[in-house]
Amino acid sequence: MKSILLPAIAGLILAAPALAQDRPESSLKTVRSATRSATIEPAAAGFVSGAQVYPFSEGTIFQVYAAPGLVTDIMLQPGESLVAVASGDTVRWVIGDTTSGSGEGKQTHVLVKPFSAGLLTNLVITTDRRAYHVRLVSTSATALSSMRWTYPQDELLALRRKAEAAQAAAPVATGLAVEQLHFNYAISGDRPVWRPLRVFDDGAKTYVEFPASLANGEAPPLFVVGADGKAELVNYRLRDRFYVVDRIFDTAELRLGLKKQQVVRIDRVSRTTKRRGA
Repeated sequence: MKSILLPAIAGLILAAPALAQDRPESSLKTVRSATRSATIEPAAAGFVSGAQVYPFSEGTIFQVYAAPGLVTDIMLQPGESLVAVASGDTVRWVIGDTTSGSGEGKQTHVLVKPFSAGLLTNLVITTDRRAYHVRLVSTSATALSSMRWTYPQDELLALRRKAEAAQAAAPVATGLAVEQLHFNYAISGDRPVWRPLRVFDDGAKTYVEFPASLANGEAPPLFVVGADGKAELVNYRLRDRFYVVDRIFDTAELRLGLKKQQVVRIDRVSRTTKRRGA
């Protein structure tokens, strides 16, 4: 039995170095493939007035071509502050930074220049907003004069904020006539700083108007009280200093606090006594 096992063990020992060599090579191929897939090269459609413009994306490697005797300007986002610049080859590449403009429009420029053609290195630029990964390639005479980025995520966020601001500035309701509004609601209970000024409806929606101080504190949740006396949380939207409820209710309560709860009650009463203009 021992004579049979010994050749097999010897064969495994001899094969082990070959297996150890195959694994690093396979890993290197994986890294090279992933790096190529993540790298974006300059494209004709990306040039704007002589500058190559890349859409910024986290994890993307942006390729830059440079040449001896020429400076390539890598421009960061206006208002972005440079933290650090690191390169794999600081001996054969000249790398520096400068700024232009002032105030919110102040812009950082990272300047690169190779000593000779045929060089390859990487550049990592960290700022107060993001990290850039750049692949630097030197040629004999062709170089990008400048490059910069667009920031789709920032632009989308700006549009979203603009839409939210426009919505907040819009009137609570439009197309309503005074004669359509019903103010037959009585407010009772505690008198916290957020106690509503008035409550009214337009026949379909109920509006609870709060004082301006509501923006400076915690907003109370609104509960609708059923005929059985049970309170249920109701869906509503906060528009400026109004709660907009997509229904009409007879009784509701605003409650805030745990140990010492403040409760303000809202009751719908006879229209003949509370309707404006009656």
